[in-house]
Amino acid sequence: MAAFNIPPPSTTTTTFSSLPSSYCHSNIIRTNYFNNDYNNNKKFSRGFHFSLFSSQTNPSSSSSSKTKRELSKMPTHFSKSGSGHSWIQDGSMHRNSTSSNKGMQGPLHSVFPSTPALVSSVEDLFEFICSGPLVSKLGLTSEMIAESIDKWISYGLQLCRLFQLNELYLTVPQKARFYHYYIPVFVWCEDKISKHVSQFKDSEDIPPLVIGFSAPQGCGKTTLVFALDYLFKVTGRKSAMLSIDDFYLTAEGQAKLREANPGNALLEFRGNAGSHDLPFSIETLSSLNKLTKEGLKMRLPRYDKSAYSGRGDRADPSTWPEVEGPLTVVLFEGWMLGFKPLPVEVVQAVDPQLEIINKNLEAYYDAWDKFIKAWVVIKIQDPSCVYQWRLQAEIAMREDGNPGMTDEEVKDFVSRYLPAYKAYLPTLYAEGPNGSDPENLLLIEIDEGRNPILGN
Repeated sequence: MAAFNIPPPSTTTTTFSSLPSSYCHSNIIRTNYFNNDYNNNKKFSRGFHFSLFSSQTNPSSSSSSKTKRELSKMPTHFSKSGSGHSWIQDGSMHRNSTSSNKGMQGPLHSVFPSTPALVSSVEDLFEFICSGPLVSKLGLTSEMIAESIDKWISYGLQLCRLFQLNELYLTVPQKARFYHYYIPVFVWCEDKISKHVSQFKDSEDIPPLVIGFSAPQGCGKTTLVFALDYLFKVTGRKSAMLSIDDFYLTAEGQAKLREANPGNALLEFRGNAGSHDLPFSIETLSSLNKLTKEGLKMRLPRYDKSAYSGRGDRADPSTWPEVEGPLTVVLFEGWMLGFKPLPVEVVQAVDPQLEIINKNLEAYYDAWDKFIKAWVVIKIQDPSCVYQWRLQAEIAMREDGNPGMTDEEVKDFVSRYLPAYKAYLPTLYAEGPNGSDPENLLLIEIDEGRNPILGN
């Protein structure tokens, strides 16, 4: 098999600093995902050699022989000297080491395996990928992964670039985050895009596929979408990122909402159903669907959460990022995407203040869900995790010298969302979003460390 050509980084490499304010609250993403998250499991706190893990797929002997033949043809990614270092070595992360800088800035080199040790390192990576909890859920076989292992390696290297990590010194949880989570979801999205495109004739304009990402706050959906957007761009796709946060009411609209609902803590601040500008979201998503030709452009709305002492306001349109057609995919994420109205008695039993929220939800399908053709729903076992995740983020911000909420403020903030989680998540997990196609729905259960687990 010919070596897969690793796409070069874009001319303007995406970094955390390029994220708009609505996507990156200070250092939350960087701190939570490559610090606190991974330290939750102390036995994974240091790097490892892939051979410490074996495949959970247990391929048959004939399949195993075929896999070894495929892998023996795979390129490995080492230093030019081919000194025998594994693609991922033992040891801690060396983000600022000389080798890291060279790997990040210079051209990437691939060499074909010439010794059993080099072949073994790719086989170990293959087994690690096959042991991921999403492999069977996505219908991937060991043979399929073996045939595309070059692409998996390429995607992993691109993610190392994005998150400024040295591919030679990834920790186990970092590798798991890439190869067990981000890349499998990317592969799933690519499959859905291909099927979406196949529905149109050559002469027809193809609207972008809108993929919805529904997940509670703090569980990693924004960073997942950020990683997917980068992978789409470096593999030649034009993509756009949107959040339900981008459609919050203006500061003036929020003030009117509070005045119309005195005493309802769930509508005192932005967040719950009723605090979004739904006509604006319809206008935006409709316009994105029309970005089917080169030269067509539009700006994506963004929200400034820091405005008005944290109450927020729509950002100045001059600061909104611009996207150009033909657009392939829109990644639309939000904590309450896919929530649908429930019988009044159900929401009243959770919190009487939810009754108006429930009524407001009736208009959300036409504003959001009907545009979404594929869904990724991230499932948590206990909504109380949201409080812990948010608290971790705020503590990390304070430790970095940035302003952050106190523990009591975090508790108050999260308390305004918990009733909706308790009321609507069970139905979302059991039935999927309103109007969703089971064939285009990926349900991912994660643990308290925000990593996928086998689940149900």
